[in-house]
Parts: sequence; C-alpha cells; structure tokens
Amino acid sequence: MLLDLAWHSLRDRRSSVLLTLAAVTLCVVMVLGVEHVRSQAREVFTRTISGTDLIVGARTSQLNLLLYSVFRIGAPANNVDHESYEHWLGDKRVAWGIPFSLGDSHRGYAVVATDGNYFEHFSYGSKQALAFSAGNAFAAPQDAVLGYAVARELGYSLGTAVVLAHGTAEISFTNHDQSPFIVSGILAPTGTPVDRAVYIQLDAHAALHGPVEDNHDEADHADEDHGEEAHAEPALTAFLLGLNSRAAVFGLQREINEFAEEPLTAILPGVALAELWQSLDQVELVLALLSALVALASLLGLATMLLASMQARRREMALYRALGARPWQLLVLIEMEALLLVVAACIAGYLIVVAALAAGQDVLLAQYGIAIGLWPHSPLIGYYLLAIIVAAMLLALIPATSAWRAALATELGRGR
Repeated sequence: MLLDLAWHSLRDRRSSVLLTLAAVTLCVVMVLGVEHVRSQAREVFTRTISGTDLIVGARTSQLNLLLYSVFRIGAPANNVDHESYEHWLGDKRVAWGIPFSLGDSHRGYAVVATDGNYFEHFSYGSKQALAFSAGNAFAAPQDAVLGYAVARELGYSLGTAVVLAHGTAEISFTNHDQSPFIVSGILAPTGTPVDRAVYIQLDAHAALHGPVEDNHDEADHADEDHGEEAHAEPALTAFLLGLNSRAAVFGLQREINEFAEEPLTAILPGVALAELWQSLDQVELVLALLSALVALASLLGLATMLLASMQARRREMALYRALGARPWQLLVLIEMEALLLVVAACIAGYLIVVAALAAGQDVLLAQYGIAIGLWPHSPLIGYYLLAIIVAAMLLALIPATSAWRAALATELGRGR
C-alpha cells in the first residue's frame, strides 16, 4: 500500500523527480565508472606478465624498466649487450631466457624483436601460455607474428607483407621498404599489450639496422663487405629470466645488479607492480574523494527536493491523515519515495556505465591496450551502491521527520 502511494506520488511530481533522478544517476555513473576502470586497469596490469622471475635491463629505476619492457610505456636509458644476456642465460640457476629489442614500429604498433623462446616461455594471467589463432611462430628470417589486436584492426592475415618503420611514432619518414616481413602467425587474444605488437626475429632486426653501402645489391652487401657486422649479436632492450627455483631469485637479482661487466638492473615484476600501485595511490584517493563529493551533492539534492515538496504537499498529507494514516506511516512513505528514486538511479547508472564501456571498449583497447570488462563486478561496486542507498535513506530522514512531526502535532492538537 505505502509502496504504491510512494510510486504515484513520485509520478505526480515527475518534473522535479526526473531532474533529481538525473543528478543521482550521474553520481552513480561517476562512482561506478571510476571504480570499475580502476579495478580493471589493475587487473590488466597484474595479468600482463606471469611466471617471469626477473626482468633485466640497463641501469634505471625498477618502475621505468617495468613500464618500457612490459607495457611499452616510455623508453630505455640504454641497450644491453647480448653477451650479458648470454652470460646470465648460462647460469645454472636460470631455466630459460627471453631476449627482446624495441625501437621500431608498424603503423603505430610496437615492433618486438625476439626469438622463439618468447612464444614458448612467455605467459600472462595465471601462467597462461601464448597461443596462435592462425599460423605459427618464426620459420624463416623474414617471418613476422602479429598480436591479435594488430591483425584485427589492420585487417591483416597470413601472408600479408609488413613494412616496418624506424622509431615508435605512428607516422615515420624512415621506412624499411627494402626488407618487408611476411605474416607467418597471429596470436590468440590475451587482453594485454601482447595483442598490440608485431614480433620479428632478433637476427632479422639486427640485419635491418646493419650498415648499407650505396651501389651494392642487398645480397652482395650481406655476403661481401659486411657479413661480420650483419651477423653480429644484436643489442637488446631487456631480457626476461625464468629460474629453476624461486628460492634463488634474490641472490641472482643482487648479483646481476652488481655485475661488473655492464651496469644492469634486475627487478621482480611483482615488486615493481607494487611500487606502481603505491605511486598511483594518491591519484586513486583524489578520484575517490571527488566521487564521494559528487555523490554527497547529488544526495543532498534529493533530500532538498523532498523537503521542498513538503510545503506543497500539506493538503496531500492532510488527506492521508483524514484517511487514517498514522504519523509513522507518513515517515515511511517519504523514505520509500527516496528508496524508489535512489534504486532507480543505481540501476540506470549501472546500465549507463555498461553501455559506455561497450561503446568505448575498442578505443581503450586501441589506445592503451587495456581490455575492460563490460559488467562492473568488483566487491567495492556492491559496497558503493549500498552506501549510496543508505546515505540517501539517512538524508531522506530530514523531510520524512518533518512530515512525521507535522502529523504528530496535528494528532496531539486533536487530542486536546
């Protein structure tokens, strides 16, 4: 009965109710959107690399090394000698290694020069191995493997010719037209930066950047004058190491950091990620405070609307009293109106967030390599929605108490 009355009361005041509903809905959209993107971004970053014990690069901060080696953000301070990689790969504590070199691109996508170990040992998520949706790994020097997003967005398939460009900008004036690569494989989707890269062989990458003489055929150049340079071991951007036993990780990390032959930095991916989250804590706190302030302002608007309506609803309240409604029932009626309005706002806000994510999912994947889930589901989402509903009910006590006191005063007056 009271619920039906609350619904009809809101419907009769639809203009002011719709404005308040819009404000509360926008508050829900902001709170849920910020929390969902934050939690999904953390999940994507955390699942990007798995099963790797150490990341090794030139001397730099561990956060910078993590960002440019795993997430392709930023640039290395220096390269690493291939001899250093061979030295540590030969350590009896090391089970496998993945060398790679960055610096080239293809239509804005990073080019990763590596070897077959990348597809054999690199893992993401819960130690999920890379898989191919078509083709296979390197079989010939000019083979290229595409990440899932690259193949999908550029419309490439097996056998497509890929021309690399020097540098990482989307537009480059230095293209390696003389040595096109042929797509030999396309990786299955991972929802990580792996999807947004082109993979070639290290040796092919080194040959691509070798010295070129004028008036010589490329084959003559490789066979005659510069055979030694063309087959020189390529410099590396960084390399990944997997150990036979995780118990040896701290000792090996210390030894690499103290390596006399070359200044190196070895980091544990988990520790570097923890530093990343720590550096973002203040940003997340500011976003949370802004969301809370927006929510409070919207809910205060809800309470103000209900309170202002009390003056215009005196005859309505008097009619309820004439029909036998008790003072506490009027209090419950106002609370139900607030409950209906805020629950509708929560549902609408949630659906708007889902629709916005569905529309912007491709953009996020294309620009940042982040695959955001459509349905907000983190535990904090439920707590935030519950907090908004409880806060709305508490603030609605202001107009509800006003109606209750007015009705109680009338009842006491009649009693006299």
